[in-house]
Amino acid sequence: MAEGQKNTTVDKNELLEKVSALRGDGFRLAQIGCSALGNFEVNYSFDKDYNFVNLKLVVPRDAAEIPSISGVYWSACLYENEIHDLFGIKVNGMLMDYKGNFYRTTIKKPFEGKK
Repeated sequence: MAEGQKNTTVDKNELLEKVSALRGDGFRLAQIGCSALGNFEVNYSFDKDYNFVNLKLVVPRDAAEIPSISGVYWSACLYENEIHDLFGIKVNGMLMDYKGNFYRTTIKKPFEGKK
């Protein structure tokens, strides 16, 4: 049976600590999504036994930089490269960095929007 979802807003300085704690508790990374309405909003979703935990990271457009969680969840590098290529957010410390070439798009950083 599905349970409710826990939603928590986190600061980028505490992101790795929170993500590491979830990993230690047996949660799997379900997805990382990004939106560009106003500031950037990066949402990390984790699941364990149909219980979802969502961490929301608000990223100002004038300081669009976040830490990588790929050292905790290796598969995060795929999401992080996507966020970098499509939104222009710098992701520090990715285990596998495609340097802006993960996606081939006609427009570089198509969802970056105006600063």
